[in-house]
Amino acid sequence: MSRVLWIGCVLIALSAAVGAQGDDWPMWGGSPARNMVSREKNLPASADPGKPASEGGPIDPATTKNVRWVAKIGSAAYGNPVVAGGRVYVGTNNGSPRLAKYQGDYSVLMVFDEKDGHFLWQLTVPKLEAGKVSDWEQVGLCSSPVIEGDRAYVITNRCEVLCLEVHGLQGADKGPFTDEAQYVAGIGKPPIAQGAGDADIIWRYDMYNDLGIFPHNMTSSSPLLIGDKLFITTSNGVDWTNKHTPAPDAPALICLDKNSGKLLAVERSGISQRTYFSNWSSPAYGIIKGQPTVVFGGGDGFCYGFDANSLGPIPTETLAPDAPPAVPGLKELWRCDCNPPSRRSKNGKPIKYGDNNGPSEIIATPVIDGDRVYVGVGQEPESGEGIGALACIEPKGSGDVTQTGKVWTYEKIGRSVSTVSISDGLLYTGEFTGIVTCLDVKTGEPLWTHDAEAHIWGSTLLADGKIYVGNESGILTILAAGREKKVLGTVDFKDPIYSTPVAANGAVYVATGSNLYALESKP
Repeated sequence: MSRVLWIGCVLIALSAAVGAQGDDWPMWGGSPARNMVSREKNLPASADPGKPASEGGPIDPATTKNVRWVAKIGSAAYGNPVVAGGRVYVGTNNGSPRLAKYQGDYSVLMVFDEKDGHFLWQLTVPKLEAGKVSDWEQVGLCSSPVIEGDRAYVITNRCEVLCLEVHGLQGADKGPFTDEAQYVAGIGKPPIAQGAGDADIIWRYDMYNDLGIFPHNMTSSSPLLIGDKLFITTSNGVDWTNKHTPAPDAPALICLDKNSGKLLAVERSGISQRTYFSNWSSPAYGIIKGQPTVVFGGGDGFCYGFDANSLGPIPTETLAPDAPPAVPGLKELWRCDCNPPSRRSKNGKPIKYGDNNGPSEIIATPVIDGDRVYVGVGQEPESGEGIGALACIEPKGSGDVTQTGKVWTYEKIGRSVSTVSISDGLLYTGEFTGIVTCLDVKTGEPLWTHDAEAHIWGSTLLADGKIYVGNESGILTILAAGREKKVLGTVDFKDPIYSTPVAANGAVYVATGSNLYALESKP
């Protein structure tokens, strides 16, 4: 065999191997189980994010290391990236407008080409008229979309669910929803002409008006797509007093038809009546003890299992003014209190929410691994640091399984909004105070901790034997996965990281406040 032919065969084999390893990351958590683990290989343990060529300008690629590309987004990014079909989606604000016709405060879903990071199109969403109590200024879009084929499903800051065409409008509206020009302008304002670079909305479901939902500060969660069903967290919560719930009978979780946006079912477990602050946890899905189950972390601190297939009866009794429509209820299978009993009461008296030693809600997304569910409790980051708990649940029977279904609870952890990563018998999680902890997944025994030295808003990502986690100071910490702690490196982006890194098709995607990076190992 000639040397040229041999080299060609090697290159083809290497290309095939890389392609076989590559996977999309089409939803929050990568899969319906929401386990923050990727099968990607050959990912970087170091990088240099580079410097702008001029003050306030874009990053100069010549100054970067192990960076495939970098794209300017807004000035804040709380929405975690997803990667599917050759496109990268990320939620941000309008702090650095891509389209000149949109000026001011909007929430934006930006879409980029996966190969080189060039801008494709964006969904532009005006602010909710209720003001910052329900739609905080400059926060942007906090939802990660879920992608299936040529459709993207996303929850917006306006407390609505949108189905989008993944190719964008491209100058020709292809969906039954035809009022994009008025939608992006906002109520009572002149329409804004649509064209290439804008989103094509297929259908829209308005939870704010149709269900009477009152989102607190921001609608924040990501859709779960199972078959033809979309399970959606509503973000129903308290008002500006942080005590009163305007819509106590409205659902915390609903189910929509993915093809039409029709409301199929709502949660009727009374979660909103017991909600401390808001319902922001994204639902997960798995087969638990043979039962297809949607798992939801409630704003009351309980983790719930709902039947993914069977729906409950349609209520016939007279409903309260803010009650959901007469549609089937989601059939509750079980519930488990993720707060230790000592957080609920002391000396026979209940401990109020807000007490440093009191209960918390669930903001993190539950993770399903086999027949077990893992989730931590926490409070919205502006409430500060405090004591938390991480629960391992293996539901036995039905109803309240707190006494029978808790396998272990790890209490030596602070409040957390982070989703866990589980692989090879180990669990990795972050807490808001900035500590990363590795636990034995079977026993809950702590193996090591690492201080990232700044608040952690996002979650850990396990990929290629590495743990990636960002912090509020803009530091991406890279740790070796395993029973012994080993720091592989850190990358200083000098810009807050509020979202979670994700890995797809040979790259790690990191969204800072103002840039989206695709990191890769380069020879």
